[in-house]
Amino acid sequence: MTASSATSPHFLFLAASTRDPGITGNTEWLARRAAQSLAPEVEQTWLSVPAMPVPPFVDRRHTVGEYPMPEGDLRRLLDAMLAATDIVFVSPVYWYSIPAPLKAFIDHWSAFLRVPGLDFKARMAAKSLRLVTTSGDRPKAQPSIDSIRLCAEFMGMRWGGELWGKGGAPGAVANDEAACEAALSFLAK
Repeated sequence: MTASSATSPHFLFLAASTRDPGITGNTEWLARRAAQSLAPEVEQTWLSVPAMPVPPFVDRRHTVGEYPMPEGDLRRLLDAMLAATDIVFVSPVYWYSIPAPLKAFIDHWSAFLRVPGLDFKARMAAKSLRLVTTSGDRPKAQPSIDSIRLCAEFMGMRWGGELWGKGGAPGAVANDEAACEAALSFLAK
C-alpha cells in the first residue's frame, strides 16, 4: 500500500493511446495484464485521456499567478487522480514521447499547483506514479520514461517504475515474453 495504512489501495489507469476506439493497443493490453495481478478488493479506475479532451494549457503563472478550479473533463481527471493512491500512465511511445492528450493533461498540473486551497503537490506526494509503455524498441521509449519519472520526482511522488514491452501492430506485445512475465509483478512494487 502506498498511502497511509487507513487508505485502501485505489489504482487509476490513465490510458493515453489515440488508436481508434474499440481497438485495444499493445500498451493497454499490457497494462490490463498487469492489473490482473491486483487483489480483487483493490479498486481500479480506467479512464481514456483522449476521450476526455482538455483545453489547451494557458501559462498564466507569471501574470495572473492563480488559476480557478478546473471544470468538465479536466476536473474529472483531476478528481480521479486525487482519489487514487496509485496512478498508472498507460502510454505508448509516439515519436519518442507520450501521446499529445496525456502531455496536454500534464501541462495543466502547472495550473493545479496554483489553484488556491487545492494543495495539489502535497496531495500528489502521497501517491505513486508508474508507466506502462510499448514501442518498437527500448531506446525509443527512454525519453518518455525519463519524462514521466522526472514528473514524479518533481511532485515528490514515489516512482513505481516502468513496464516496457515491444509493440507494433495490435497484439504484438503478447509475443514479448519478458514483458508479459514482468507484468505479473509490476504493480506489486
